[in-house]
Amino acid sequence: MSSFLFFLIPIGLFATLAVLGVGIYSLAKGGAFAKENSNKLMRLRVLAQAITIALMFLFLFLIGKGPS
Repeated sequence: MSSFLFFLIPIGLFATLAVLGVGIYSLAKGGAFAKENSNKLMRLRVLAQAITIALMFLFLFLIGKGPS
């Protein structure tokens, strides 16, 4: 299970980075897309961050328990 989480964490990090990049780009460019989607992108980034942090804590918890 912990090896599965070990591969999910980078995916979560990349998803967070991708949403953050799209959000920064849209705010820098401006226009209708930024007005319509900036709040949605911020919420999606926070959600991706929360999921990634939860995966990290779960991974650390499972590693700390060790095999028993």
